[in-house]
Amino acid sequence: QVQLVESGGGLVQAGGSLRLSCVASGYTFRSYAIGWFRQAPWKEREFVATINWSGDSRYYADSVKGRFTISRDNAKNTAYLQMNSLKPEDTAVYYCAADLTPGIPTMTGGFYDYWGQGTQVTVSS
Repeated sequence: QVQLVESGGGLVQAGGSLRLSCVASGYTFRSYAIGWFRQAPWKEREFVATINWSGDSRYYADSVKGRFTISRDNAKNTAYLQMNSLKPEDTAVYYCAADLTPGIPTMTGGFYDYWGQGTQVTVSS
């Protein structure tokens, strides 16, 4: 079965960096887009970034553009989210998600088919 496992979250001071990883299994990882989303306490889940199957198309939420970088290593079935210049408002549970529909990556969470369990990121001021 499809599994997505995130790691790399933690507590960091404002201005610091973290790199999240998402290891996928149970499907042909290299063929499909993968995205990152986050959900802060008492807030709706929001899109963060997505990357297409080959890694040459990437999209970001305006709130993270220029600070976060999404990437993937198809040989390792792993996606990454490098987060720099972190702010307290980046505090959330971060989820990776797989979109098993071929085509342009979507920023809409409802179109993603599988989700990981999430990893907590806490940024202190």
